[in-house]
Parts: sequence; structure tokens; C-alpha cells
Amino acid sequence: MKGERLVIVGGGLAGARAAEGARQAGYTGQITIVAGEDAMPYIRPPLSKEFLTGAAERDVVDVHPAEWYADERVEVLRGVRATGLDPAAHRLGLADGRRLEYSRLLLATGASARRWRAPGGELAGVHVLRTFADSVALRDGLSGGGRRMVAIGAGWIGLEATAAARGYGDEVTVVAPEAVPLAAAVGTAVGGVFAELHRAHGVELRMSTGVVGIRGAEGRATGVELDTGEIVPADLVLVGIGAAPETGLAEAAGLEVQNGIVADASFRTSADDVYAVGDVASVYHPVLQAHLRTEHWANAENAGRAAGRALAGESLEYAEIPYFYTDQYDLGMEYSGYATLADRVDPVFRGDRAAREFIAFWQRDGRVVAGMNVNVWDVNDAVQRLIRSGARIDPARLADPAVPLDELVAEASA
Repeated sequence: MKGERLVIVGGGLAGARAAEGARQAGYTGQITIVAGEDAMPYIRPPLSKEFLTGAAERDVVDVHPAEWYADERVEVLRGVRATGLDPAAHRLGLADGRRLEYSRLLLATGASARRWRAPGGELAGVHVLRTFADSVALRDGLSGGGRRMVAIGAGWIGLEATAAARGYGDEVTVVAPEAVPLAAAVGTAVGGVFAELHRAHGVELRMSTGVVGIRGAEGRATGVELDTGEIVPADLVLVGIGAAPETGLAEAAGLEVQNGIVADASFRTSADDVYAVGDVASVYHPVLQAHLRTEHWANAENAGRAAGRALAGESLEYAEIPYFYTDQYDLGMEYSGYATLADRVDPVFRGDRAAREFIAFWQRDGRVVAGMNVNVWDVNDAVQRLIRSGARIDPARLADPAVPLDELVAEASA
């Protein structure tokens, strides 16, 4: 493939890992990353975790040191937006007027934070948390302590930022329409664990509550108006209501888009020589026999590298088990599994929920389809092996700490 060019649109983790994967697969031609932000490729989890809390600084987010790109002959166009894709001509248009010819192209454009479109979204002091600049702005606002933050949304971003704010000594109110935090992600039983965690750290949770608008004075946010008529005072407002895949480039080029850019298990889209990966991609999963769009770090990490190998011409089917993690206060958690199969399933608990030291297993038809370890470590590999086995397991044995997980894995693999 010497003399050809791979173009990767997107300067996040998935794009950087794709370049790495292509080189590891033996690709020797030109690789160009088109990064819309004026930064080298970086990872996002620290933006709501250790960077936001002040436990780490800027270099914690870098995928590679700057010299890696020079050593691997990977060109990074910083601060340059892709404006048009012509799959028939194998050409990508850039905002600065350049046109890049490519042999294969990867769309790793990610997702963008949903903004507050109701009254008050334009006020100073209203934050989202998606980019490095977003995290810097929010950290600057929180780090002095003594502030009042209202988090609109009780998802992972809202709760991680809430934990960071409490660590600085800020007051926090979380407002969300659902009855329990994280219910859509992990169900009400596990969501309740996180609710109690935050209440124990002095957070006011206003669940089953809607937001009418953000109120302000002299151009700055001063409070959040609830559907009860109450106004909760605020110096900062964090809008954590999810993210939307950046599919505009693909849609304009005529690619199939349905909850993300539709791709097969080898990341190929509906256009010849155009691939998609990461937050923006709805990739066919051979185990689920359905398309899956995953917005977590591990997907960008692992699928990004696999997509790079596919760009280099390797034949593959991506079938990794989805994985994510969180750190909030003294709670650390890892989750592996298929959330769509675990939906509306009551988990089996092993360990002490009250002490927040347990493993939760979700089963469907007796088979483990997802598992979450909370403050219990070195078990995620065993959880994933139970999922891969597809074996029916007695829930009483799953729940019994006296039965070693390795024993269950051995039985499931027999």
C-alpha cells in the first residue's frame, strides 16, 4: 500500500489509536489526522475525573507524546475542520480550502455535548463538559471552593463533575427527571447506590424534577428554575444531558446514518473505502447481531486500533465486550457487558451493597450478559469470561462470595 494515503477525520482517542493500529498492521503509506480542535489527540475520561479534580495536569490527557507522531510519520492537521466529503472522488475538503485525496478514510468525528436550548443557555457560568477547554473552564470555576453548582442531569458526566465539585468544597444540587440517578445506564437498584453515595457526601438530589430554564442577571447565571416553580441559586450550571454523534459530514456525503454512522463489523460504511469508529459509529456487533453505538473510552481505545488495522487492509470482525468505568469520591467501578440485554433486568448482587463493595451481575435466560464491580478489584477479566462463555449459571452461586469467581469461570468454560 506504499504511496497511498489514509485520512482520519477526528483528533480524539479513536483517531489516534487508528493511526497506531494501521502502523502496527504494517501500513507504510501516508497517514493524516484531521483534528478539528487546535490540540494533539487527547482522551476524555480525565476531563471529568482526575484533571477536573485537580489530581492531574494537562499531560494526563495526551494519547501520545508529540514526538510519537513524528516518529511514526503521522501528520496531524490541528485546528482544521473537514467541510465536505466526496466518496466517489475519494476527496476530503477542509475549511482552509485544501483538498485531501485518500485511498481509505476513517470518520472518527465523535460526539458533541447537548446544549441547553431553553431560556438561559447563553448565559455566562453555564457549562457543558466535553472538550479540554470545557474542563479547564469548569475546573477554574469550581477550584476555589465555596461556589454553588447546579448539575442538570444525573448521568455519568453530571455525577463525576458533582464529585469533583464537592471535593473542592462547593455546594451541589443535581436536578433530573428520572427517579434514580443512572437508571437508564445501570438500572434503579445500582443507581440507588450512587444516589446514596452522593447524599452521603452532602449533595442535594432533586429527582423526578424538570427544569424550566436557567435564570440570570447581567449576563451571568444566577439560578435554575424548576418545574415546581422553585429557583435553585447557582453560581455555575453544568448541563449534562447527553451527547449527539457528529454525523453532519457523513449525512452530507450520503452515507447511511441511523443513531450514528452505520458500519459493519469491520467498520465499513455504506460508501466505498469510508470507515467509521468511536462515538460517532453504529457498528454491527456479531454477538448481539445488531448495531451498537458506544460512547465510552474503551470503545475508542480498542475499536480505534482495530479500525486502523482494517484501514491497513486486515480482515477482521470487531466483537469486544463494551466496558466503561467511573471514579466518584472513594468509589471506583468497572462495568463490562451488553446494556441492551441487561435493560430491565434485576441484578444479582455479590458482596456488601451498604458498604459499596460488591459485584452486580445481570442475567438473561440464566446467562451473564453484564457485570459491574464496585470497589472490588482484579475481577473484571473473570466477569468478561463469564459473559463470553454464554453458560447458564445458578444465580445463587453467583451471589455467594464463598464460591470463587474462578470456579464459576472454569465451570462455565467446561
